[in-house]
Amino acid sequence: MYYKNFFDKFIETHKETSNILCIDGVVGVGKSTLGELIAKEFGIEMFKEPIMDNPLLDKFYYDKKRYSFPLQIFFLNKRFQMIREASELKNCLMDRSIYGDIIFSKMLCLDNEMSDDEYKVYEELLETLLKLVKRPKLMIYLKSSVDNAIKKIKERGRSYELDVPYSYWESLNKHYQSYFQDYNLSEILVFDMDVLNPRDNIKDREFIFDEIRKRLEY
Repeated sequence: MYYKNFFDKFIETHKETSNILCIDGVVGVGKSTLGELIAKEFGIEMFKEPIMDNPLLDKFYYDKKRYSFPLQIFFLNKRFQMIREASELKNCLMDRSIYGDIIFSKMLCLDNEMSDDEYKVYEELLETLLKLVKRPKLMIYLKSSVDNAIKKIKERGRSYELDVPYSYWESLNKHYQSYFQDYNLSEILVFDMDVLNPRDNIKDREFIFDEIRKRLEY
């Protein structure tokens, strides 16, 4: 119900659609890999998630109570900057975006890793920034089981992710499922990454490309 209220509030003030395609899903699901393939196929620019030069991300995984709020503010600021830059382009793709930023913050608040006061500050700032952006053109949600996502996390081997307890990934996946169950900001495509492997399987890749073409009339 929380996410539905969030969407309803956003829709009341946002009628215009942007030029932005978004790809989202839990950590490890394969967003960046598929996003790069989509960007190349359709000849559009891809805005990558701001994790490589993020001074807080590894610290967050070892001390969530200390770093949850500043990390979420960091992401929110970067994603707003990217969406403003993206608005100048004809079409582009975002690896996660400001539209789904609330998933992590809400989960951290409910898990008592972010205080209620911190969350209120975050939520008010998010609502202010969302008033300045349009709806996405298309949302691509990559759903996955927790075990499959963890398998991919282990394969890429980021040390700060490997020490995260199973319960965190499980909670995150539940929040993603809840968020996208109520999602109604734009057209949406859902792909099950437990059965699709676009990185290694050409048929799976072409299936995804074809579905995107149908929605965008490319």
